[in-house]
Amino acid sequence: MTTNTIVDANTEADAAALLADFHTMSEFGATSGGGVDRQAASAADGQTRSWFSGWLADRGFRVEVDTIGNIFGLLELVPGAPYVLFGSHLDSQPLAGRYDGAYGVLAAGHAAHRAHRDLAASGITPRYNIAVVDWFNEEGSRFKPSMMGSAVFTGRLDLEVALATTDPRGTSVREALDAIGGRGGFVGPDVAGYAEIHVEQGRTLEDAGVPIGVVASTWCAYKYEIVVLGEQSHTGSTLMRDRRDALLGASKLVVAINELVREFDDEVLHASVGEFTVGPNSPVTIAREVRLLADLRARESSILASAFEILQQRMRAIESETGVRIEVLASSVWESGPFLETGLAITETAAEQLGLDSMRVLTLAGHDATNLKETVPVILIFVPSVDGVSHNEKEFTHDTDLVAGARVLTEVVKRLALGDFAG
Repeated sequence: MTTNTIVDANTEADAAALLADFHTMSEFGATSGGGVDRQAASAADGQTRSWFSGWLADRGFRVEVDTIGNIFGLLELVPGAPYVLFGSHLDSQPLAGRYDGAYGVLAAGHAAHRAHRDLAASGITPRYNIAVVDWFNEEGSRFKPSMMGSAVFTGRLDLEVALATTDPRGTSVREALDAIGGRGGFVGPDVAGYAEIHVEQGRTLEDAGVPIGVVASTWCAYKYEIVVLGEQSHTGSTLMRDRRDALLGASKLVVAINELVREFDDEVLHASVGEFTVGPNSPVTIAREVRLLADLRARESSILASAFEILQQRMRAIESETGVRIEVLASSVWESGPFLETGLAITETAAEQLGLDSMRVLTLAGHDATNLKETVPVILIFVPSVDGVSHNEKEFTHDTDLVAGARVLTEVVKRLALGDFAG
């Protein structure tokens, strides 16, 4: 079914409250460049999680934390019924922007609170309960893989494997979460549908002058943890012909990964290396080992499979040229695919009834919605990013767009709570 918009008479007050809370939240882990640095289970992440948990509790949500550190705020409106879930993530990349993930969590909290208020005022009984979530370690900058909390929640990643995962300093997820009091025993709600709002992290909406992006499909991503093994030796005394320089081999590999895009049409494949660790990283020692992460993304998995075949050939050539050994230690795969037409229509109708333009877009970045859409009906909504900048302290979205997105999400919360996804 499609419901009529339940009128919200508190628009200006709601907007002011959202922006004030966003300003407060952005102070946790704030950087001198105007961004934030609160990697998963860091002290700054713990402060943000604590603040948001208090925010939820103050507004009548029952706050629970599951075994991988996901925070849930629960509004039980229909005892025994499943929940429709809304959220994103509070953790960030190092020296990141304030908006990525965090806006989606806060907007979800505000939208759920407003929807509950408006539904109660209307006298309409919802079909589902409402919940808000902060997914643990979406970014994957400290602990790999990314989207860890939602992966465990959906069964894509084993809990014990996730808890045993270590950061570059050897601290495990279990230890890091326990250090901030971030691990609970909640098993998670029974979920009937999920919606997430996020800054676009691209220029499509800004270029089109449209405030609401309705995400119709995702790109797929294949990520490979790779080690290049050489032999540690002296940078001065070791003869050039005797060297097995892991850093040289890894450097050639980085170039080879970047040059994969030349094998395909323009912008069909995105390829990069985002993590690079050298051992022993001494100024007078030839590197014995380099670990890196290759990130390949495309709309179709067949393209990524072809790209990896080419990369493997180039790995063998680099081994022959430099005397190193290259091994793929692990891989993470997120497949592409469309979102449900029903969800697209729900968002488009909500935007239209609020007088806001919308357009259908793709997401090239990964989001927790990518994990959820394999198990429940999912909606993903974007608001514009100025100049498409993201994972950068300069990341910025105008207040008017933040407010517009939260208004649309509020209508989506109402519609999902009333059963629009269920038909």
